[in-house]
Amino acid sequence: MSVEPQRLDASVRRRDKTSEVIARAIVRHVQSQGLERGTRLPPEADMIADFGVGRGTLREALRILEVNGFITLKPGPGGGPTVEGLHGESFGRMATLFFQMGGTTYRELVEARLIMEPVAARLAAEHRSEAVSAGRLQGAATVKDVSDEHDYLLHTSDFHTAVIRASGNGIVSLFCQSLADVYHERVRGVLFPVDRRGDIVAAHEAIARAIHTGNGSRAEKLMRQHMEEFAAFVFERHPGIMEEVVEWR
Repeated sequence: MSVEPQRLDASVRRRDKTSEVIARAIVRHVQSQGLERGTRLPPEADMIADFGVGRGTLREALRILEVNGFITLKPGPGGGPTVEGLHGESFGRMATLFFQMGGTTYRELVEARLIMEPVAARLAAEHRSEAVSAGRLQGAATVKDVSDEHDYLLHTSDFHTAVIRASGNGIVSLFCQSLADVYHERVRGVLFPVDRRGDIVAAHEAIARAIHTGNGSRAEKLMRQHMEEFAAFVFERHPGIMEEVVEWR
């Protein structure tokens, strides 16, 4: 299996750093071939021959992809570059560098979620994906036992993930999920008191019904109200954390 293009055009070499050109070529190859997570890329010697570059340049290209979470580099016999694909966690981790350098706080991160997740809910209602039509989103909104903290936390998180994925917009989905991942990395397990969890589940079920019936404006409104209530609770419980600058992960 060779990676196209086999040789780098001389004019391209002058415009861009060679390792970056190779990295982009590998990404195009993975995408065009539909290579799934866990697929091994060609051996180093083969890629050096394909691209006509030195070992150092190829390894720099692979390192670029590894840092961005697109591949993993496994050492030893049977190792080498392996496709990881795209994950919101990788995008979020990369974004935290910009957040830290820009002095972005967790309060700003939560405020961004307040804007974006209601939009995701509206898009989910408008796009009417197969998952929404089949009622699986409504199933994700249901929690059998709100007193079981593990079950409650798992299902509430799953519901938001399901709404985000149902938005049908790759950019909105990626941004929403990555922001949620960055937030949860710092603020884990913030739970409403048991006597308030029923209201949260009811809010999720109402959002799911609005999405299921294709009522985008209502889905957006309900999600915004729900997110605002959660944000107010978090700000009250963790005011110090909200003013912290997001750190590069």
